[in-house]
Amino acid sequence: MSTSTRTRLRPDQRRSQLVDLGVRLLATRSLDELSIDLLAEEAGISRGLLYHYFGGKQAFHEAVVRRAADDLIEQTAPPGHGDPLEQLAASMTAYVDYVVANRAGYLSLVRAAQGGNETLRAIYDDARSALTDRIFTEDAGGALVEDTPAVRLLVRGWAALAEEVVVTWVTDPAGVSRDELLAILSASLPALVEAISAPS
Repeated sequence: MSTSTRTRLRPDQRRSQLVDLGVRLLATRSLDELSIDLLAEEAGISRGLLYHYFGGKQAFHEAVVRRAADDLIEQTAPPGHGDPLEQLAASMTAYVDYVVANRAGYLSLVRAAQGGNETLRAIYDDARSALTDRIFTEDAGGALVEDTPAVRLLVRGWAALAEEVVVTWVTDPAGVSRDELLAILSASLPALVEAISAPS
């Protein structure tokens, strides 16, 4: 006779567990494919319980996207050692690996941010800001670039360029190796900053 008992999770713990499951499912599915029905089936619970926790599909998607963005920020954090270029290279390597591992979900997040949902756009913008602001921090090794309005504008543009390059490469590498891709990404930012900093 078994004497084991099931651990009853608090509502916030159960909700967090369901969001984690949503993020895992998002790695191989688009946001549109991430339905309440699919999550209920994967979690082994009723649709009604999911509506109880999230209120609806939109709120569920927003919770999953926010958690995925937090995961991206965490997984691409610079190592905290090495010179600024080495830290940038480490972050870009982690970023490429993240997009490769979560291709379907990441592509759908980018498309969702470009759509009309203001909440998803805000989450995306917050994540983009967190990723680009790192470039100006003076942790181990010092800042990679000078913090000026012009350079900040350039870094935002470079981040959009880097995202487009990685998304395109993941879809079709077109003969470019992973190492070549990483070299392009890591070298392009210092080159762009140097170009606008050079005396005319």
